[in-house]
Amino acid sequence: MNLDLLESFGQNYPEEFDGALDCISMAVTCTFNKRGTLLAVGCNDGRIVVWDFLTRGIAKIISAHVHPVCSLCWSRSGHTILSASTDNTVAIWEVLTGECNQRYRFPSPILKVQFHPRKADTFLVCPMRHSAVLVELEGNHKLLPLDEDESDLNITASFDRRGQYIYTGNGRGRILVLDATSLEVRASFRITQGTTSTTAVRSIDFARRGDHFLVNSADRIIRVYDAKEILACGKDGDPEPMQRLQDLVNKTTWKKCCFSGDGEYICAGSARQHALYVWERSIGNLVKILHGTKGELLLDVVWHPVRPIIASVSSGVVSIWAQNQVENWSAFAPDFKELDENVEYEERESEFDLADEDKSITQNEREVEDDLEVDVTTVQPISAYYSSDEEKDDEDILLYLPIAPEVEEPEDGWNPSAELEDGTTSGTKRSSHQDQKENSSPKKKRTKSYEISLANAPTDEVHPLVSSKKDKPAVAGGKKVAGPGRPRNSDSGKRFERSRSGK
Repeated sequence: MNLDLLESFGQNYPEEFDGALDCISMAVTCTFNKRGTLLAVGCNDGRIVVWDFLTRGIAKIISAHVHPVCSLCWSRSGHTILSASTDNTVAIWEVLTGECNQRYRFPSPILKVQFHPRKADTFLVCPMRHSAVLVELEGNHKLLPLDEDESDLNITASFDRRGQYIYTGNGRGRILVLDATSLEVRASFRITQGTTSTTAVRSIDFARRGDHFLVNSADRIIRVYDAKEILACGKDGDPEPMQRLQDLVNKTTWKKCCFSGDGEYICAGSARQHALYVWERSIGNLVKILHGTKGELLLDVVWHPVRPIIASVSSGVVSIWAQNQVENWSAFAPDFKELDENVEYEERESEFDLADEDKSITQNEREVEDDLEVDVTTVQPISAYYSSDEEKDDEDILLYLPIAPEVEEPEDGWNPSAELEDGTTSGTKRSSHQDQKENSSPKKKRTKSYEISLANAPTDEVHPLVSSKKDKPAVAGGKKVAGPGRPRNSDSGKRFERSRSGK
């Protein structure tokens, strides 16, 4: 679809609730692929549900882990998904086949995983109360260096937009900028609250466009910085944030923050309720507050890469927020005019003549041009899909998943897997041994497992996602007790029905 036709003339943020995606099991986290055509949702029963976001239907279900999935990340090509579970394991999954390529086991809980933005063989892992780890596919790993003067181990880390640098923040407000290749410190600064006291860094997120990044800290303020200015200040610099965003009325703490696809807006989800705050980055003014159902707690928020759509996770359901689409029938004909009331039409005398005899001939009247050839084969690149250093798209990118149709009442003797390459159908007589050989499932590739040993890693820590579930509905055997497909005391289904009926 042509993105230019979706331009909303300056208003590029969602305004209202636009339905929900129910994954049957309780959703915990979600993330879009590079183009926003697929949405991966991690659930509390260990499954990864891949949604086709254009049709709003489930395209793939991967039985990934036994324990809840706490973090997800797509690779740049979209062929693999990186997942982390509360059982201290990290795995890489093939999206098309659903098979596990590699599995890594860590001694402590994993808070976040992230693929390298440009390399498919490197990813970043943030263990709990330990320095971040840079891991390669073969199991080789490097520990990100800590600040020499600090001993705080509450570390969060993130790649920048192109993977050239890694930004790390600790519980004392110290942020280091490391070279992603040599892991040398290129710049550093400290976030201060007032003049003397410091505040803990909770998360660091980068915009898909531009060099801006935000820091969510424990003092309930979201600070927006320019990465070029940070690098220019060097070590022990004192950069001034471009914007300070906060809720002055309710003093809200932020669960998750993210940029819009074009980097012009910032969305933050409240940690107390299901409420999304949207700011304009350049000015810093609050433009919209999206309120979900009262009593729900927010778990995750992501913004669509190219469209003004936000997906939020609460009460086990993914809520979609989008713009209100108003039908404009006059847009189909440029000379069409909408009337509020009937108007008597005065017909011109020569209006329906084949040749207008009374038409005045102007001197500068242009001659009728010949038929122009319209090029329908050349694909013009869409700027929203490419980075500034890219000229062509990755030909190997995975945008959609093939879905086999489910036939409710198949004909007698119909076997879709018996279609042969030479065109013969399943009605052809074949031996039972040949049928059994063709219908047998292919041999699964053996998963490579790696044990990642970390020195002085805490082994008795409990993942915060597990420890915070004491007040939530009971879970038995990885399934919800409250009933299939719907969390207890949740009215997300009613909201979805209201949105479909237009009320």
